[in-house]
Amino acid sequence: MSSIPHLPALRKGRPYESLDKVPVKDHKTGEVCAEVSQVNAGIVRKDLGKIGEARKALKKFTVAQLVEITAKAGDLFLNGTLPLGDKGHTQSPQEYIATLSRTSGLPHVMVKRNMAKLHYALTHMDMILNGLSRGLDMSVIDKGFGTQAGCPVAYFPTTNSLGLVMPSNSPAVNSLWLPAIALKIPVVIKPGREEPWTPFRLIQAFIAAGAPPEAFGFYPTDHEGSGEVVKLSGRNLVFGDVAMAKMYEGNPSVQVHGPGWSKIIIGEDKIENWKDYLDVIVSSISDNGGRSCINASAVIVPKYAAEIADAIAQRLGPVEPLPADDENARLSGFANTKMADYIDGVIDSDLADKPGAEDVTAKYRNGPRKVEFQGGTFLRPTIIHCNSWDHPLANREFLCPYASVVEVKQSEVLSKIGYSLIVTAITEDPAFTEELLECPTIDRLNLGPLSTMSISWDQPHEGNMFEFLYKRRSIDRA
Repeated sequence: MSSIPHLPALRKGRPYESLDKVPVKDHKTGEVCAEVSQVNAGIVRKDLGKIGEARKALKKFTVAQLVEITAKAGDLFLNGTLPLGDKGHTQSPQEYIATLSRTSGLPHVMVKRNMAKLHYALTHMDMILNGLSRGLDMSVIDKGFGTQAGCPVAYFPTTNSLGLVMPSNSPAVNSLWLPAIALKIPVVIKPGREEPWTPFRLIQAFIAAGAPPEAFGFYPTDHEGSGEVVKLSGRNLVFGDVAMAKMYEGNPSVQVHGPGWSKIIIGEDKIENWKDYLDVIVSSISDNGGRSCINASAVIVPKYAAEIADAIAQRLGPVEPLPADDENARLSGFANTKMADYIDGVIDSDLADKPGAEDVTAKYRNGPRKVEFQGGTFLRPTIIHCNSWDHPLANREFLCPYASVVEVKQSEVLSKIGYSLIVTAITEDPAFTEELLECPTIDRLNLGPLSTMSISWDQPHEGNMFEFLYKRRSIDRA
């Protein structure tokens, strides 16, 4: 048996070894951690032409049975030793944590937290489905029709498969596709280049728990292959940047999960007590290494912006890289060092070329933003005080702990901030609260000092998977 694992493509759950393989490397040493078979667009087209067979395999189960299987998969994902590839290798939870850390740059402690989030989602799928469907009796999905609150209801699937173009930045994003299996929709996964581990381990956990292997496609592929996944799957989740979001804008078959532009807003009625909210602000910006779309990337206040920016900078500026296995590690390394170079360069360029902004963390970190540590590349936290919301750094987000602090009149905030995946609004002003509740550009609203990282599994913060995969129709029976 080779010392290097091989991750095959999974074609309806069956391993497929390709002549074309790509190494997944340690982001610090360059050591090969695994080889991953690559498939071309033709294989994707061929397999998705027969995806109805995978859907039939899931339809043999009731939703209740699949929820039970999902819970078992959760325990296996968190605690089990599972197959790793097709050459006899296995992977314990500890090996998963260490390997994912090596290739993605996430420290062990963050991988563990992401594992816990996925485990919770898997083992609470009944609660999640109840929230997504607003209390629908899931036997309606089994039969196709039934009643809800005394009214006849019928639902039909919008697709035979859910296509997934996954990122490499954070394992917990995989939680978004987990309800699909319980809802009897097969998944077709194009994994992130540096992070094939989590989707592969989740698939193995599902299969070991009793899910039909045919329900899972795992297709490491190139840009053309990714395009075929999206084109041929009736519904898709795609992760990417602003350009990706614009590419699929208005396409009802695609949910794009990209920049979140999540924010913290402090109201006029609470601003005098801003020091009481520093813990919430700091955790919102820096938890999970600042890599999540639900990390706050802007703090908007009616006054005291300079003082608040300085206070945040005092807390985050001194944060330095630590060894990957240090439980106190708060920063993630960059597997793609060009991304770190780009982010560092954009921030410096906008600071130099556009007056009205200051990197307040510079005086507290005593060194450059981009640093090398134990062979890895890291970006240290950056807090920018902007004099105006019009500054280009005021409404930006990056894959590191980054946020702007800006003064905006409360009466103008909601008309200026644009789209926000999550807003934490610290206010008890009834009139302002009403405006927030009616604001159409906020996806999730936290009222009060709650971290933007705090989400409710039974309330989707970005799209409703049940409504994405199923559509209601009118029905009558003679």
